[in-house]
Amino acid sequence: MPQDVDFDLPPATRPGPGLDETRRRNLNWVRGLGLVTDDRSAAWYASWDMTRLAALGFPHARGRALDLCADAMGFFFVFDDQFDGPLGRDPALVVQVCRRLIDIAHGAAPPADADACTAAFADVRARGIQGADPAWTARTAHEWEYYFAAHAHEAIGRLRGTPADMETYLLVRRSIAGTDLPLSLGERAAGITVPAAAFHAPELRIMRRTAIDVTLMCNDVYSLEKEEARGDVDNLVLVLEHTRRLTRAEAVAAAVRRVNRNVRRFAELAGRVTALCGRLGLRPHERAAVDTYVEIMAAWMSGYHAWQTETLRYRAAPRIVPASGPGHLAQVLRTRPLDAPSPHAG
Repeated sequence: MPQDVDFDLPPATRPGPGLDETRRRNLNWVRGLGLVTDDRSAAWYASWDMTRLAALGFPHARGRALDLCADAMGFFFVFDDQFDGPLGRDPALVVQVCRRLIDIAHGAAPPADADACTAAFADVRARGIQGADPAWTARTAHEWEYYFAAHAHEAIGRLRGTPADMETYLLVRRSIAGTDLPLSLGERAAGITVPAAAFHAPELRIMRRTAIDVTLMCNDVYSLEKEEARGDVDNLVLVLEHTRRLTRAEAVAAAVRRVNRNVRRFAELAGRVTALCGRLGLRPHERAAVDTYVEIMAAWMSGYHAWQTETLRYRAAPRIVPASGPGHLAQVLRTRPLDAPSPHAG
């Protein structure tokens, strides 16, 4: 069973105080917006424990910042599940559905009759950009665009029915995983602004990509049985099986080795950051922001993995939702086609 696999990640940081209060507010948030529609779906959602994921993955977050992180995680997972089923096999309809969300990411107001997912995203986006650095707002608008636009390509993969080559898989999976966004959210929760010269340094860009890959690849192993049963092919284990003609056990082992190589690469590059900051002539507060940014990336990798080893989202899923059917208990994303083209040209 893939959930029995472990990786060479350092232990996650212990969660801070206030989890029970944040958990209560998060459940009120998803109920109030209609992301969960009845007691059964609320219990299923609660079993995922989005607040624990937020606390483990964003150790700098406290109070309202932790609330935002927990709500953003709740949105991600509920939204992702909406594509389990007919919607996730209709790329053209996915384009229509995601277009309005892309518009909101770029500053459009949500429609007055917004569905639960659209309203939830609009709320998360508005809270995230309130008082944010303009560069962060601009960057994350495009990260959200990449995330939403990639759902159509995941749908194309489902129709194809066979895994893509490794390069194509990574382009789609990195976007569908949306892992750029939690790293950016981690910056926001910590209240830092990483100097542009450091953020775009090769070492830190490679570290960011590595943190993204570690998170999504670990998740591919843990969610393999759930995804395979529903016809999802954008999964590292399935790609390795298909492209390298491996057995299931060989593919899982190869996936673990790939993750562990990435973890070692991250640690190697982290050891160069102090010297890099010196060469860039960064001031003490800028160096502190870079050090915190490295902590954010490391915490997300370890925290996400710690959460997925405990959550019932993967272990209990077959008992709650049918293995080969939609992974949601209620369709809360409106799927009717839009009547007019989007004003945002992308």
